[in-house]
Amino acid sequence: MLTRKLGSSGPACSVVGLGCMGMSGMYGPADEAESIATIHAALDAGITLLDTGDFYGMGHNEMLIGDALRAVPRDQVLISVKFGAMRTPDGGWIGYDARPSAVKNFVSYSLKRLRAEYIDIYRPARLDPAVPIEDTVGAIADLVKAGWVRHLGLSEVGPATIRRAHAVLPVADLQIEYSLLSRGIEAEILPTCLELGIGITAYGVLSRGLLGGHMSAAATQARPGDFRGRAPRFQGENLVRNLALTEALREVAAAKGVSVAQIAIAWVASRSDAIFPLIGARTRARLAEALGALDVTLSADDLAAIEAAVPPGAAAGTRYDAHQMRMLDSETAQPLPA
Repeated sequence: MLTRKLGSSGPACSVVGLGCMGMSGMYGPADEAESIATIHAALDAGITLLDTGDFYGMGHNEMLIGDALRAVPRDQVLISVKFGAMRTPDGGWIGYDARPSAVKNFVSYSLKRLRAEYIDIYRPARLDPAVPIEDTVGAIADLVKAGWVRHLGLSEVGPATIRRAHAVLPVADLQIEYSLLSRGIEAEILPTCLELGIGITAYGVLSRGLLGGHMSAAATQARPGDFRGRAPRFQGENLVRNLALTEALREVAAAKGVSVAQIAIAWVASRSDAIFPLIGARTRARLAEALGALDVTLSADDLAAIEAAVPPGAAAGTRYDAHQMRMLDSETAQPLPA
């Protein structure tokens, strides 16, 4: 497993990370024993970055990771935690809280659930419109000084917010969705991060399964607890159109002798050395397939064929529903002045 520095201010990190969200019910029920076995398999393969959120499974995901890492030396793994989303006992979502006092409260519970003495990368999951980003980052800077947190990360924010946060404390990485079906970062966000020396941890590299090569058009009804049932890209004609793009990409992958998932991950990784794809595998089998992408080298002809199969802007439907899209600073922020 190759490693690179995560941004100019971040730690050395495996070139891919393991996104653990799906192990705590966001895509429907998951097998806990298989989830822990998958985390161990990822570490055995050389993955050093585990990504989670304190609201995944309402704390379950952090406790799962804490259990999985009981016998793992702390300095051999990087734990990235998102915070700020507030939930109700029945699993509902009731907004975000990124006030300095809330930041310090959230981190206290995360450390306990993770059984960890510190968190490597700590980040607000979304921009809290009621709290200046400088205040949120200032609280994280206090945690860095105290040793509870090692590095600042951001998630789903636009260029202006990135610059404001970076002026307070160097940002190690921005976590944001990036795939063949979600290329919005290419216009301004990615150039801003490259300019400032900020890494990108790209989630949704398989567009939540659309580019995984294992979904059929008949699967229009998501499993209980699977939030994709509310996502526009997984509904009706949108799903049919998006899976047609996957089939076009499958032809390109087959010509190269790889799976559609592998070529989709390899494409994301090829865009910049600053980009670290997060593999959202929930099983060892899916993890093994995804890791095969590391052996895929894309030529100029390959890249042209991929672009022809899945042109920019070809995805049908937005990546989140309308309510969630309005909460994304990365989608709603005004462009920077020329």
